[in-house]
Amino acid sequence: MKKLISILLLSLYLVSTTELYQLLKIPDLIEHYCEHKALNPEMSLTSFLKTHYDHPLKDGDYGKDQKLPFIIHSAPLALFFTIEQGFRFEIKNDSFKQIRSHKIPSYDENFCFKGFINSVWEPPRYFQS
Repeated sequence: MKKLISILLLSLYLVSTTELYQLLKIPDLIEHYCEHKALNPEMSLTSFLKTHYDHPLKDGDYGKDQKLPFIIHSAPLALFFTIEQGFRFEIKNDSFKQIRSHKIPSYDENFCFKGFINSVWEPPRYFQS
């Protein structure tokens, strides 16, 4: 049962947020092809698709042509969230403790070795054991 519900929810999500909803228009495509086939029995499916998708024309059934799948594209679902005007964000200072900071000197001659500063720019040495 969980699998069926998850497939249903995933399908609803994909149909509403992607171009997958165009596949729901396939019955209109079949019906429109049958109408063209009744008017011209020699029309094949490939010639029907070519006239409607490759080089579409504004003819008498232009309104029905626009209802075919993948003719008109729409923007995907967009959700917007707004915050009510009365919304306030407060931070109480009671939960923060005051931290004492000590200044650390950035350069102190007592902690620097004389040879250390110049050895930084030397290439690494290869040691053999």
